[in-house]
Amino acid sequence: MTEAQYLAGRILLAMPGMGDARFERAVIAMCVHDEHGALGIGIGSVREGVTLHSLLTDVGIDPGGVPDGPVLNGGPVETSRGFVLHSTDWGGSGSVEVNPLCALSASLDVLRAIAEGRGPSKWLVALGYAGWGAGQLEGEMRQHGWYAAQGRSEILFESSVNARWAATWRAEGIDPSHLVSQTGRA
Repeated sequence: MTEAQYLAGRILLAMPGMGDARFERAVIAMCVHDEHGALGIGIGSVREGVTLHSLLTDVGIDPGGVPDGPVLNGGPVETSRGFVLHSTDWGGSGSVEVNPLCALSASLDVLRAIAEGRGPSKWLVALGYAGWGAGQLEGEMRQHGWYAAQGRSEILFESSVNARWAATWRAEGIDPSHLVSQTGRA
């Protein structure tokens, strides 16, 4: 696989009928993908019972004047580990640019900056991530489990959580109502 085929910076969409209920209609911001594996953050569903204010309070940060909002279900792996997908106008220790989509931070620095009003202009907070071992994601893609859409930051930061799956398909020029849950082979 050449570097051009790696999916960091793209949005991964679960195909209908992929066979894993944990990923039904999943929308994943792909942050790392190389010969060693892949890591993405789910951006298409809300983590029940957790809000930004409750998360900040749990980690000892005063929410200050930041508006409360949902925390996303980032994926089934390490569900207590936090990640922030954010605009590239803020960078802290350990922030990684995920071009052209966003930046990724996993330190408390970004949460403190957001709470204090000096953080990135756009951000999403998630708990957990989706991870794949070396070659695993490529195998799932060959089995028609995933579609790799272009990375569009407006999908992350300007679409509602529940609209991201369909909005990403539409941005690709595909009507999601025409997708079927079975594939064939010629």
